[in-house]
Amino acid sequence: MMRALMVQGTGSNIGKSLLVTGLCRAARARGLIVRPFKPQNMSNNAAVTADGGEIGRAQALQALACGVEPHSDMNPVLLKPETDTGAQVILQGRRHATLKARDYAALKPALLAPVLESFSRLRQGADLVLVEGAGSPAEINLRAHDIANMGFARAAGVPVVLAGDIDRGGIIAQIVGTAAVLAPEDAALIRGFLVNKFRGDPALFADGYRMIADRTGWRGFGVLPFFPDAARLPAEDALDLPPPRGAGGLHVAALAFPRIANFDDLDPLVQAPGVRLTLVRPGMAIPGDCALVILPGSKSTRSDLAFLRAEGWDIDLRAHVRRGGRVLGLCGGYQMLGRAIHDPEGLDGPPGASEGLGLLDVETVMTPEKRLTRVSASHAATGAALSGYEIHLGRTEGADCRRPFALVAGAAEGAVSAEGRVCGTYLHGIFAADAFRTAFLDGLGHAGGRYDYPETITRVLDALAAHCERHLDLDGLFALAA
Repeated sequence: MMRALMVQGTGSNIGKSLLVTGLCRAARARGLIVRPFKPQNMSNNAAVTADGGEIGRAQALQALACGVEPHSDMNPVLLKPETDTGAQVILQGRRHATLKARDYAALKPALLAPVLESFSRLRQGADLVLVEGAGSPAEINLRAHDIANMGFARAAGVPVVLAGDIDRGGIIAQIVGTAAVLAPEDAALIRGFLVNKFRGDPALFADGYRMIADRTGWRGFGVLPFFPDAARLPAEDALDLPPPRGAGGLHVAALAFPRIANFDDLDPLVQAPGVRLTLVRPGMAIPGDCALVILPGSKSTRSDLAFLRAEGWDIDLRAHVRRGGRVLGLCGGYQMLGRAIHDPEGLDGPPGASEGLGLLDVETVMTPEKRLTRVSASHAATGAALSGYEIHLGRTEGADCRRPFALVAGAAEGAVSAEGRVCGTYLHGIFAADAFRTAFLDGLGHAGGRYDYPETITRVLDALAAHCERHLDLDGLFALAA
């Protein structure tokens, strides 16, 4: 029998994604065929799927925990914010529309059918589907036409476990308050609760745990201690990236654009021995001692380019290059490095053109076709093998493309400046390739040790599953699935 269980949370960023990842890995270790599912996600950190679509990066990590390829059905609705009030809507892996929040609310009733369609397909051939909610079901002002939490759970007939974050404080109010505001028919779907991110001796919370159970009538499924190694897994929010370690090592700086996208490109560098990565946030200058500055991906390239100039980072970048420093642009960051970005159809914001930084002799024209593909390539300068993916609008051409960053099936990709200090590529995920990362960093004078990034992720996923097994009633949780 194909079963499913949904994990909802008392708020955003309470650890739902990590919980579902751990449960997926634990279920797989028990011999179950398990799949992750999130009806609606909001993130600019996306992954390219085996079927040529895109989903939230968290669901791609959950798929890895399940030992399967990511598929667009695992996250049928992905919202990628482009402004404070609007987002690109990805439906079943493909770009559907760019809408203001009010217009998206009007579209939502039509999205439940494709969400249920994806869920139904995903259940085929699986023993268990673990579903992740979004935000909180306590946001009852959003309950009408909800597809992310109780709206989905009721439509699909999936039982729910509610998770709260004790690290924030007020967990009794989080869980009991959620029970108090839910409609009775929604509350009836919640079969229990669990406490996440506990620090210290769980016995000290025994009274609070019992009070939650008494006031809600829900069964408790355990208290999960804080899992420090979560920081070693790909982050879904750029703000989760840790601060730089110490003062030594090869210093790499990455610019924190307001619409930074696919920032998990940076994760392997955060963990690399002998590398110190600084995320340059608004109000900060680019450090003068860094060997490499990375312009990461952007969901709103021309807007983030204007922000870069307003922060004075363009001046810092030119000074960095004059000192002999290196610059790497990834996707949107690559487009910014050129002479101009043309967007006549307004695909990336208002129609028009923006002057680029002029550090590469290339120009970009935004085109309607979105390129979504996985890539195997070699680094042109070192011959090191790499793999990654493309997920972008736009076509970039110019004289510096004659010096490619990479070779994909023998074809040139990306660009390198004449003096070799500035380069750009559309390839994401390249630093996860150990051979390329080692060769690239060695070319910058890196003297740190080597490490196997994919193996690190595997070890952390296994440790997370064991952590869940030790501290949660997994027999009881998995028995809830219906």
